[in-house]
Amino acid sequence: MSIPESTLSPATPKQVNADPAELAKFSELAHRWWDLEGEFKPLHLINPVRLGWIDAHQPLKGLRVLDVGCGGGILSDAMARKGAQVTGIDLSDKALKVAQMHALEAGTPQLQFRAIAAEDLAQEQAGAFDVVTCMEMLEHVPDPASIVQACADLVKPGGWVFFSTINRNARAFLQAIVGAEYVLNLLPRGTHEYAKLIQPAELARACRAAGLSWREVKGMRYNPFTHRVSLNDDPSVNYMVATQKGPR
Repeated sequence: MSIPESTLSPATPKQVNADPAELAKFSELAHRWWDLEGEFKPLHLINPVRLGWIDAHQPLKGLRVLDVGCGGGILSDAMARKGAQVTGIDLSDKALKVAQMHALEAGTPQLQFRAIAAEDLAQEQAGAFDVVTCMEMLEHVPDPASIVQACADLVKPGGWVFFSTINRNARAFLQAIVGAEYVLNLLPRGTHEYAKLIQPAELARACRAAGLSWREVKGMRYNPFTHRVSLNDDPSVNYMVATQKGPR
């Protein structure tokens, strides 16, 4: 099964690159973003690992960072606490309100949130950020290549863009969908759709088209029994990609 051709070229300007059903699904869970034992527990568990991996490639302190598809702000908050000036964007008003409230309650410095599409922000603030992150988001939009292009447009030449998503193959279907959603109940059923999962080669093509060079790809494994998260060289299920924008 392959991703439809529409996902391999950027969306037309001003077209909202979002699935209303996906927005509604995550909006309904918005109040649970910061419940460490709730539906987003896996995100809280993997967050220190992905944060450390990002910071190892590009130390975040003092940099201007954009978190695309920030949801309730789990990664945004952590990057701000590393000393970055962070902007989180999302199209779910409910999730953003939760993110804003948590930032106020926690007293997190240098952190703001906006309800805006990545494509629209790219027209407004092209080349404005040192680092752009887009984690666990590409597999939820109709046109992932459009998001990749927007991320590339938003980062400065020489800046870093980090993605994470889920591979599309039999193993990923069994582990990330059947196992995580229907057997172990780690995620709400229907969180992921198999047809929307993205193979590394497909993401690589979108990155090349956007002017982003791959620097590293890492698989990420979560053990549901020990709750330990580790990185490896196997991107067959969950994987993260570090890319860098070339000079003008």
